[in-house]
Amino acid sequence: MVRLKDIAYRAGCSVMTVSKALRDAKDISVATKARIQHMAEEMGYVPDAAAAGLRTRSTRLLGLIIPTLTNPIFARMVMAIEEWVYQHGYAVLLMHSHNDPTREEQCIRRLMSRRVDGLFISPASRMESNAKIYEELQASGVPTVMLGSRAKFCAGFLCVESDDTTASASVTRHLLDLGHRRIAFFAGPQISPWAHDRFAGYKKALREAKVEFDDRLIFQAGSTIEEGEKAAVQFLGESTDATAIQAVNDMIAIGAGTLLLKQGLKIPQGYSLAGFGNVLVSEHFRVPLTTVRQPKFRLGVAAMELMLAKLRGEKAESKRLPAELVIRQSTAAPGRK
Repeated sequence: MVRLKDIAYRAGCSVMTVSKALRDAKDISVATKARIQHMAEEMGYVPDAAAAGLRTRSTRLLGLIIPTLTNPIFARMVMAIEEWVYQHGYAVLLMHSHNDPTREEQCIRRLMSRRVDGLFISPASRMESNAKIYEELQASGVPTVMLGSRAKFCAGFLCVESDDTTASASVTRHLLDLGHRRIAFFAGPQISPWAHDRFAGYKKALREAKVEFDDRLIFQAGSTIEEGEKAAVQFLGESTDATAIQAVNDMIAIGAGTLLLKQGLKIPQGYSLAGFGNVLVSEHFRVPLTTVRQPKFRLGVAAMELMLAKLRGEKAESKRLPAELVIRQSTAAPGRK
């Protein structure tokens, strides 16, 4: 490994001069800086980030905790954050919680032990209104931005999220405008704030249209394709007279749609079907899926802006971004069998 004294020996100057040149200090001439920096690059010098962190009390590291990168919702958000981190000379330490509160706590502690300058967290769902690790995190003063949650246990932190309630209501309103009055809702995990918001949007649109809410049209699904298939089996086994299905996310919608098609039922002639999220596969499903396009990349950019403000010691406010209804071939007027 090339050391500062190796560069100093070759450049014929002191270690202090080399150190200042590499740190772009003002009391070193431009010509000397350029000569030493070029020499360091030629020799393959790599700065010791840990040593620099001891001097500056900044590790230039940011922690990022998400449930899993295989979830398509996070892919573009992480891309946006990583791009900003790169542009500003930071590095990202990415960890997965698998939506497990215990694992998430361990991830937070490990990142804090690395003295990260800030944390991005998509919090694991909990029934409890308080979480000790988040109380500790707030007391630590580490700049923290939540990705998509307003749960009580982390309500004291800045967050970025999409306006899921309004977006979900727009899906229900679209189905109502097509003439559907019996709209089944495949709901998400009961402890997830986003699932509550999307269910609230569904009920809001029904209420505004003066369509009576019927709990027999509500099916607990979850969040995966497999859970969507199971919910569809239950749906078909009950007499609901529903003509449309609104799913809490695209994975549930795709699972439900796959099961319906396997049973010989047609979409949208038999049942209209809508999801939420606009994951890549939704557009390429056998019947392209009506859904909600979440501003995934813009959410990442908004999170970056909040983090930058926090790192600068500036005041900042949480952000909620609008999401857009995308109408495709999976929804149509009822009675087309």
